[in-house]
Amino acid sequence: MLVTTLIMAAIAAVLFFIAYRKGHGAHVDGLLAAWKTTLQVLPMLIFAFIIAGMISVLVPGELLKRWVGQESGLRGIVIGTVAGGFAPGGPYVSLPIAATLYNSGAGLGSMVAFLTGWSLWAVSRLPMELGFMGWRFTLVRLACTFFFPPIAGFIAHRLFESAR
Repeated sequence: MLVTTLIMAAIAAVLFFIAYRKGHGAHVDGLLAAWKTTLQVLPMLIFAFIIAGMISVLVPGELLKRWVGQESGLRGIVIGTVAGGFAPGGPYVSLPIAATLYNSGAGLGSMVAFLTGWSLWAVSRLPMELGFMGWRFTLVRLACTFFFPPIAGFIAHRLFESAR
């Protein structure tokens, strides 16, 4: 995580320098936009981390392993897929939860299915998609992506689970 943070800091510094060189206060405008985004996202991050922390202390490890652990097989992949599809929020919510579950004993296949289901199914996003894109598009997209989360979970389980 340190390397990722350092890379992000370097990119931010370079972009800040470019904005500064551009003049007209572009660097200040960029910092103000960043502050606005921080204020919007920070509450979500805090609650996502609280949820992840509570999951790690409230869900018994044996229960987690039985339902979505490496040995859960197809059942864990299906549970991960459905849970991911219904998981609310963006990556700031889903990634900390998935990381906590994975670090607490959830199987690789289940968590790949979880994140793929979250990304492709996104049930919480359906009303907006329906409003903008219509029924036909939404149904076609869901039909085209329906099998990918469990397939991705199965591939991860079969090919990479033992390497954990």
